Order: sequence, then structure tokens, then C-alpha cells
Amino acid sequence: MADISTLAELSGNIATVGYGLAAIGPAIGVGIVVGKTIEGVARQPELAGRLQVLMYIGIAFTEALAFIGIAVGFIFT
Repeated sequence: MADISTLAELSGNIATVGYGLAAIGPAIGVGIVVGKTIEGVARQPELAGRLQVLMYIGIAFTEALAFIGIAVGFIFT
């Protein structure tokens, strides 16, 4: 049977890897949001101001996922 200290050390390492993997999702999401905003501005330059505001809102919601990942990492470790 495994020792308790070994299990605790293993879960800490897995939590670190888990947060690293969880950060990939928001990074991809931000890339998609910014890319689509650039496409929208290229098609209709007169909407650049409105699209920029919507882009920042989208980035904020997407980055909230990363903050949730950090919070979960602190809660479970």
C-alpha cells in the first residue's frame, strides 16, 4: 500500500499540471475572440469601436476561466 505522504506529493504535482492544462483553454479562447474581431473590423471598419468593446468583454469572460482555474487549484491543494 502507498504511503500517505507519497499520495499528497503526487496530488500536488497533478494539480500543477492540471492548472497548466486549464490555462490552454482561455488562451485559445482569447485568440479566437481577437481573431474574429480583426475579421469583423476588416469587413466593416466603421464598426471598429463597437467591436473593440465587445472584444474586451469577451476577453474578460474568457479570462475568468483562468481565474476559476487558479481558485480551484488553491482550494484543492
